[in-house]
Amino acid sequence: MPPVRTSIFELLKIGPGPSSSHTIGPMRAGYDFMDRIRELPDNIRLKGEDLEIRLFGSLSATGEGHGTPRAIMSGMIGFLPDSCQPDILSQFDDKDAPFELDIHGKVITYHPGDIIMDAVQHDYPHSNTMIFRYKAGDEILLERMYFSVGGGFLRWQGWEEPERGEPQFPYKSMAQLKDHLRANEMRLHELILANEMSMTGMTKDEIYTDLDHVIETMERAVELGIQTTGILPGPIGLQRKAPVMYERAKKEYFQGPGFLKAINAYALAASEENASGHCVVTAPTCGAAGVIPALLFMLKRHMGALQDEIREGLLAACAIGFLCKHNASISGAEVGCQGEVGVASAMAAAFMAYARGYRFQVTENAAEIAIEHHLGLTCDPVGGYVQIPCIERNAMGAVKAYNAYVIASTLDESYQKVDLDKVIQAMAQTGKDMSRNYKETSLAGLAVSVADC
Repeated sequence: MPPVRTSIFELLKIGPGPSSSHTIGPMRAGYDFMDRIRELPDNIRLKGEDLEIRLFGSLSATGEGHGTPRAIMSGMIGFLPDSCQPDILSQFDDKDAPFELDIHGKVITYHPGDIIMDAVQHDYPHSNTMIFRYKAGDEILLERMYFSVGGGFLRWQGWEEPERGEPQFPYKSMAQLKDHLRANEMRLHELILANEMSMTGMTKDEIYTDLDHVIETMERAVELGIQTTGILPGPIGLQRKAPVMYERAKKEYFQGPGFLKAINAYALAASEENASGHCVVTAPTCGAAGVIPALLFMLKRHMGALQDEIREGLLAACAIGFLCKHNASISGAEVGCQGEVGVASAMAAAFMAYARGYRFQVTENAAEIAIEHHLGLTCDPVGGYVQIPCIERNAMGAVKAYNAYVIASTLDESYQKVDLDKVIQAMAQTGKDMSRNYKETSLAGLAVSVADC
């Protein structure tokens, strides 16, 4: 297995919710396929008459509730996740509305409702599979199979790792990462920064500028969420809770129980913004987009953390996310919600510890404790919407992250008997053993127990 080569800004992507694997990945697929049609020779491109788009696995099972057809349409129209308007998906709510797709010299009319929800159980390489076809009658002029593999990452049949520089400090595990830190007498954020620079060619200032944009987007999601009241989109009729929780915390001056209420409010706020299809940061996924922002907002607004401390904490959090993605998964369709909220909680615990000045061992311990107590967490969204149990689960993940930080920073480092590498291995195996019904398909658990809400 090659070393970790994931970029910071592949893990922390900006885009519309409610699900990175169901919106950000498919949006990029729609955009890419239209580009490929336009690259066809004139005699083939102008011959085409129609598009056929099929969704499989959890994209089929929960795609309507997760906004997948709307995301694909927005991508085909020409929008990309990191630059689109916050409410971009809402213009595609009407399944029968016609949209004109320009393929250079010809226009094809397509409707969101034309997208086909195909088999939930299939034999394709990844659960979240999409097949795009450009056709002239029954003749297929162009076909592309895409895989939305979690966290907004998009792959396709024949995909190869993009060419980029080699990491300056290659590692596959936390043990190897710590060996580098000791041998080079450096801190964790410095190593992640050095690797990002050597792989992408970005300068430190460029990386920090983009990190600041990520931080700003996280803060904006919380700010909007604690100010917005009403009912979330979809048939569930779920009431937004963040503003009420925030007002209760404020009345208690964010002290004692008010401190805990504030963490809950901030996590609910960003998660409710995600559920509304507004822009969030995949940290590491849209479904878990409320966890890290909750602690980030708490650190900046209530605990006086400096911008450099926030940046460095996020770099440490990325190290945890990289390892989880590399050695297990961050996709609910592959390993359940332990790979989404569980990983987000581990990243947030590491972020908290590192931003407060603790070194890598306390940081690792905090991450390990957080993910250990999410092992086996299923992904069973009611109605296929990222609302129940997802929104409150973000709040629980944020509180667990803070508590993991408290435990790790209070007790002696030597008390910790389980290391991060072992718990990631356990998460991967648990995901393999987990029934497909509990992996973002809405076929079991709360999805069927609370089907009438």
